[in-house]
Amino acid sequence: MTAPLAVSIGDPAGIGPEIIAESWARRREYGLAPFFVVGGAGVLEAAAKARGLSVPVEPIASPAEAETVFTHALPVLGQEDSAYAPGKPEPSGAALALHSLAEATRCALLETASAVVTAPIAKAQLAQVGFEYPGQTEFLADVCGLEQEDAVMILAGPSLRAVPLTVHCALSEVPNRLSQGLIEHRARIVSRALRRDFGIDAPRLAVCGLNPHAGESGRFGDEEARIITPAIEALQAEGLAITGPHPADALFTPRARETYDAALAMYHDQALVPLKALDFDEGVNVTLGLPIVRTSPDHGTAFDIAGKGVADPGAMIAALRMAGEMAARRADAQSRSA
Repeated sequence: MTAPLAVSIGDPAGIGPEIIAESWARRREYGLAPFFVVGGAGVLEAAAKARGLSVPVEPIASPAEAETVFTHALPVLGQEDSAYAPGKPEPSGAALALHSLAEATRCALLETASAVVTAPIAKAQLAQVGFEYPGQTEFLADVCGLEQEDAVMILAGPSLRAVPLTVHCALSEVPNRLSQGLIEHRARIVSRALRRDFGIDAPRLAVCGLNPHAGESGRFGDEEARIITPAIEALQAEGLAITGPHPADALFTPRARETYDAALAMYHDQALVPLKALDFDEGVNVTLGLPIVRTSPDHGTAFDIAGKGVADPGAMIAALRMAGEMAARRADAQSRSA
């Protein structure tokens, strides 16, 4: 039996609490694995009520109690809480979000939780309470004792899986951050994770070019010839099924998507724009390369619609389902190896 999933509440002024509450309300409909939320019992109750949901909230003293409670109430671990003021982020809410993230991650590292599912945070708000990371991915890498390049973000939806090889940096910095070693290292992590966590026996990777038309034979830049192609050739020599560099404007068409299991993009928007265009309400942010399973809905706090009852819970439900599936695959592989 796998341990329950640990869910961080995210910024309580955003849509996180209400879509967590609705995910619990629809747990049977979607066959969700048992989960508990770290902190924010009052916030969750208020968010559910504002959405017109009947969601009983029950405190638990340890993650081990979550599975029993989950059948009749939303389990919440810990006493930390804040006021519920949708659309009005405050330092006290950011402090709750940071505590919830840290404690949920600790539960996963201690294996009292089988995965951590993170609700959206507001980075600017967290920075005011001492959060020094560009995002949750970088925080998780550090807490897990990994170098930043060892934690790889993949955005996964029903239509597409896409990996931004550089993430939270200015577009002007991307060419200098790219290297043959970075592409090779992250491609290997993606290939291993597709096997272990997604159950794909022979993963196929496709690599975007950086420049328009993948450089047009050097007319629009030399990064393809100088950095990207040598990396692809080295990985092919290792036996990876990887192709490219492909012009990014053609790689996300329906026909092209049938030829690969994950696309490796050179920068943030090159990966996230097609994913959100195709799978916005079901897109999941997964961190590969960690010793723990981590997923998150691929959207932000949406302060402008928080508390109005219109936020779609689809991405949170997808993140919970994917976390449960990934945790089950890891547990099965561990039992077979034992």
